[in-house]
Amino acid sequence: MKLEKSLYQKSWLYFIVFFLFMLWGFWLTYFTRILDQKSYRMHLHGVALILWCLMLIIQPYLIRSKKVKLHKKIGKFSYFLVPFLLFSTIDLLKYKLQGKATLSNSDNFFIALVLNALVAFLILYGLAIYNKGKGTIHARYMLCTAFPMFTPITDRIISIHFPSLLRYVPAIDGKPIAPVIGFALADLLLIGLCIWDWRSHRRWNVFPFVLLLLIAYHISVLNFYKYPFWVKFCAWFAAF
Repeated sequence: MKLEKSLYQKSWLYFIVFFLFMLWGFWLTYFTRILDQKSYRMHLHGVALILWCLMLIIQPYLIRSKKVKLHKKIGKFSYFLVPFLLFSTIDLLKYKLQGKATLSNSDNFFIALVLNALVAFLILYGLAIYNKGKGTIHARYMLCTAFPMFTPITDRIISIHFPSLLRYVPAIDGKPIAPVIGFALADLLLIGLCIWDWRSHRRWNVFPFVLLLLIAYHISVLNFYKYPFWVKFCAWFAAF
């Protein structure tokens, strides 16, 4: 119990680290070029993700500070924030696809990367809300909502600061698939959490499921673009 208490009392610090990595990843492409963005959609999407990251920091801190009522009030804000996050992400994706008469394999891959991440995020968020009366389970699922957000951050950090790593990943249409590295990092962290949860609490009901969900998400992204059903779906999605 001591280890579990320690982990969740300090989880707000881990999310601060996650937030700092997010700032690092988007610093050159967004934060230093805020006035140069081509569409307001970039800002809507940025605000949604920043607010979600701030919630991941604030909520466990409030629990640590025994401010449960305020924690619950802020938690209800997520009922509005999550739909806004979904809308802003899909709207931005469609904007990026505008003007493309035909979609390439890279486009179809990117659509799967974004939409399937949203599906994984929604499942994890939904399970967190469903288990909001069970503190430790709720906290675990809410913690895991950060994992589908890894690749937008890791892709930029790697491409800008560590481009030499891209020579070791597979490519689509000659473009390296940078998300592979983010996928591997997320899976390794989840494996570590699975081991920790089992050794500390003999609990095997959250992190292993999340790991399987993330692996399914990763496999779908790396393969969907090859299949006719996805090519048709992407053509429809870009056109509607």
